[in-house]
Amino acid sequence: MRRNTKILIAGAGAAGVLGLGLFAAVPAGAAPSPEPSTSASPDKGGKRQAYRWAARGARGVHGEATVRRDGGFRVVTWQRGEVTGRSGAVVTVRSADGASWQWTTDDQTRFRRDGEKSRLSAVRNGDQVIVVGERTGATRTATAFRVPKD
Repeated sequence: MRRNTKILIAGAGAAGVLGLGLFAAVPAGAAPSPEPSTSASPDKGGKRQAYRWAARGARGVHGEATVRRDGGFRVVTWQRGEVTGRSGAVVTVRSADGASWQWTTDDQTRFRRDGEKSRLSAVRNGDQVIVVGERTGATRTATAFRVPKD
């Protein structure tokens, strides 16, 4: 009986690793996702989880995932790269693969620099950043903007 339990636990672990790999790989190769529904309320938990995933050593440079929340859909998006420009509340970030996205910030955007609370005014060209937010149409709105410690 003990051997069956070990096999069951090992199988469940392998299935979890496979599921995580598919979660990371499939959205990158999938066709463009449909526009998100505006009927759903914002999902702070989903964005927070995406931010943690992007910030904790994930090696990807940018990505999106369509998530179902409260009967609607949201496109959660993230990017790791270098700040190449800033105009008002819009920050342009270029990833290592050359993708350049513009991120709109607002009064709800949280900024962190070197582990401390910060502001948009502290973001400079050349900063290496991790940005997480939502995409609605062609507009990416940043929820969290992080300049990690060097």
